[in-house]
Amino acid sequence: MKKIVIIGGGFAGLNLCKRLDSSKYEIALVDRHNFHCFPPLFYQIASSGLVSENICFPFRREIKHMKNISYHMGHVKNIDLKSKQITTSYETIPYDRLVIAAGTTNNYFDIENLSEETFGIKTIGEASHTRDEILDRLERGALCKDPERRRQLLSFLVVGGGPSGVEIAGAIGEMKKYILKKEYPELKQEDVNITLIEAAGTLLGPMRPKSQQKAREGLEQLMVNVRLNTGLKSYENKYVTFADGHKEYYETIIWTAGVKGETMPGMPEETIGRGNRIIVDEYNRVKGYEDSVMAIGDIALMTTEKYPRGHPQMAQPAIQQAKNLARNLNAGEFRTPFRYHDKGSMATIGKNRAVADLSVGSFSGFFAWLAWLFIHLVSILGMRNKLSVLVNWFWNYIFYSTSLRLLLRPVKYPLRRHWSD
Repeated sequence: MKKIVIIGGGFAGLNLCKRLDSSKYEIALVDRHNFHCFPPLFYQIASSGLVSENICFPFRREIKHMKNISYHMGHVKNIDLKSKQITTSYETIPYDRLVIAAGTTNNYFDIENLSEETFGIKTIGEASHTRDEILDRLERGALCKDPERRRQLLSFLVVGGGPSGVEIAGAIGEMKKYILKKEYPELKQEDVNITLIEAAGTLLGPMRPKSQQKAREGLEQLMVNVRLNTGLKSYENKYVTFADGHKEYYETIIWTAGVKGETMPGMPEETIGRGNRIIVDEYNRVKGYEDSVMAIGDIALMTTEKYPRGHPQMAQPAIQQAKNLARNLNAGEFRTPFRYHDKGSMATIGKNRAVADLSVGSFSGFFAWLAWLFIHLVSILGMRNKLSVLVNWFWNYIFYSTSLRLLLRPVKYPLRRHWSD
């Protein structure tokens, strides 16, 4: 049996694991976390709509019946292409074939200090941290007696008008419109300022104009200020300098403006393309290492006439690339090139508000929202997780209330002596 090492257990990596022929391949799945998660719902973690456990599933539980797959926790420190082995935080793993499916991280476009001063929703950890910061601002605002300082504390800027930016801005807008009067009686709606900026001229760039307009209208109904053609130049001492030079105070910035491929130490410079993505051919093979190294998912850069800048960094291209690569590897030869089938795009703006561009057409409002709920619910791993998410969604829909608005900051405990000392 050939040894395949897969770096990354996201949509691409985990789907590839499940589809490789167990009689032909021994698989080592490497990931720094011991669980698979569902990134499209990270914004609900950040807005206290769900808890992390609702959308995460342990790798070991998922693969426990797959005897040819082993899970290895660790962060990749080096890839030795000549010796065909990778080194992680804890071990060195040899391979016959390597598949890189490590995904992406935040792209701050070389703007100084943004990684330290802003909050993201790119990982479970970031989303949980952002939730704590949002709740912290609400609690501190409720205690503040100075009206001007209160408005400063409750100023939120969302940077990026893609699906993640639209969804987190809409979620905070719902808190402003429906939650404040019930749970934060000390605060007024006009105390909270939520602004979403997008450097381009439209929200949800890949979607159709009608959906883009509906998304903007939905956000404005939730009291979110939408500014298009507005870029961020710098952020220092809580003051944002915009591309046109003017400055404004924002206590909290949520960054959703861009992503770039995870850095893979050891990969030659000539294999890295735009956005720090790994350049691959139509079979997802890395140039110069066609028989031994492949890349799939968000980190893979496959350019075509239709996608000259690479495929969208979303779940569907990742899943489809994993399926196609498994088909070729199981066949023992690369005979089926990858062709992306675009099933459409969706985004939700809040309760009863969503936009959908599907193959059957574009629609918005309640039915788009129901379609969004259904598609995301069935995609979550684990029946228990699906039921937990469904119950939370139902409760929030009826009562606009949740018991999940808990400020859970991590505590650093001092080292304790062993009980036997």
